[in-house]
Amino acid sequence: QVQLVESGGGLVQAGGSLRLSCAASGRTFSSYTMGWFRQAPGKERAFVAAIDRSGGRAFYAEIGRFTISRDNVKNTVYLQMNSLKPEDTAVYYCAAGESPPYARHEREYRYWGQGMQVTVSS
Repeated sequence: QVQLVESGGGLVQAGGSLRLSCAASGRTFSSYTMGWFRQAPGKERAFVAAIDRSGGRAFYAEIGRFTISRDNVKNTVYLQMNSLKPEDTAVYYCAAGESPPYARHEREYRYWGQGMQVTVSS
């Protein structure tokens, strides 16, 4: 069992940055591919980024503004978001799964955080 707790969300102006964190319980954090998803109002939850168990490989829905990383000592995965746009407004979720490192579908992740709001104002 893995519990995931996200933090770092909130309100930011367009062009600003946020760093989201997701702390995982348990001793097996390094066994999981970690991912970030988001759900904008009126839309389905969508893949943002994933990182493999070691942190050596990362995969993105969109290259350029976001960076996923992990610290297997702190049992934490991060999402650095730069040059934020109003269309990045969404509830952001972290997820863990015994999945390939390029996993980008919800079904490939077993454990989910509760989600947190990120709002980008124009």
